[in-house]
Amino acid sequence: MNTPLKIAGIVALFVLGFFVLGFGTMHLWNWIMPYLFKFPTVDFKMAIGMVVLSKILLGGIRIKTAPIGQRKLWRAKWESMSDEERQEFKTSFAEKCRTKWGKNK
Repeated sequence: MNTPLKIAGIVALFVLGFFVLGFGTMHLWNWIMPYLFKFPTVDFKMAIGMVVLSKILLGGIRIKTAPIGQRKLWRAKWESMSDEERQEFKTSFAEKCRTKWGKNK
């Protein structure tokens, strides 16, 4: 499939999902919450805000990990190292982390 066509499809799915989640949240909230708890009704913008807030609070913000192929390459490199090279790598990596995060212990 053509790359611009893929990008357009992904954008279209994102926009569709954005509206479906927003309107779904708005209609469910306005259908249930005012009757059960006497909460006010919400509009589309507030519903989108609730979706984003619930994603942050419940789903967290995930950091992508390395692809499986890249992990295999690092594993192969690690396994091909001698014990001295591994220890040297660990020491230099720990030093870089201490320097970056300001923990010079």
